[in-house]
Amino acid sequence: MRPRLPAHAYANGILTGDRLLLSQAITLVESRRADDQAIARQVLNAVLPKTGQSVRIGITGVPGVGKSTFIEAFGTYLTQRGHRLAVLTIDPTSQRSGGSLLGDKTRMDTLSMNPDAYIRPSPAGDSLGGVAQRTRESILLCEAAGFDIILVETVGVGQSETVVHGMVDFFLLLMLAGAGDELQGMKRGIMELADALVITKADGDNLATANRARMEYQNALHLFPPAGTGWFTPVLTCSALPGTNGQPIGIMEVWQLIEEHQQLTTQNGYRNYRRQQQQLTWFRALVQQRLESQFYAQPGIYNQLATLDEQVLAGTLLPAPAVDQLFGPATTRQ
Repeated sequence: MRPRLPAHAYANGILTGDRLLLSQAITLVESRRADDQAIARQVLNAVLPKTGQSVRIGITGVPGVGKSTFIEAFGTYLTQRGHRLAVLTIDPTSQRSGGSLLGDKTRMDTLSMNPDAYIRPSPAGDSLGGVAQRTRESILLCEAAGFDIILVETVGVGQSETVVHGMVDFFLLLMLAGAGDELQGMKRGIMELADALVITKADGDNLATANRARMEYQNALHLFPPAGTGWFTPVLTCSALPGTNGQPIGIMEVWQLIEEHQQLTTQNGYRNYRRQQQQLTWFRALVQQRLESQFYAQPGIYNQLATLDEQVLAGTLLPAPAVDQLFGPATTRQ
């Protein structure tokens, strides 16, 4: 195991842009060891004044929509404009082995070699919807290292989109045109979360289909209740293939849209409000996590749970009385 450095060494390295120490600090953040977590907290506290200045963008979409291809084209465009980009990608973790492919750097080979881009694949673990438990802390560390745009890519399954929406400033939903009802049937709730929809692979024979899908989605979004932010969710099309100007089609327009959103929400105060609510959600999630860990740390709790499991399975004990045996009768708040 690599020897641990003092917290100030990680903090100083991050603030001077040392990627190796940044990666090691994120590893500490993701670790479940108590001593690693203690160092990670010290590092985060030390760099906290240098955080919060980036644009945080969440990107999601169904499998096969081309998230990695889009991120590579989008990230290359941003770095060409002088931005420094960090990409936090959440890799699916096997429910059988606990293993993770961590293959995002191979799927973004051009961007991974870009000196102004940093790609960090993280195993999703057993956290809600496949979202890495410590992604929020990783965002702060990347901001302290000087990255002014943070992209968070979800695995695109389950409730992970909701969790990522709770840690970004702009939530981008990538969609496919003409992929059939099984792919187009995105949950209404996810579409309501999106700050913009982008129809990918809008080129060649698929261009007309993509434009038709754009109109259909735009019409559907008009039926949703207004979000109250002054922003109306637009639908764009894009392609990773170069257009007449040599740039991927629609990528520039996506960034212009995000800039407009950030300008609007900064002026009307919603961006600051959104981040404040995200901090509160983070706090409450950590409270719940701590309560759960303390509950399972009680002596003999697993044996007690096993006994109650058998009784519930056998039908000799209902779930509610079983919970009462663990915690005592429920009390009402006065």
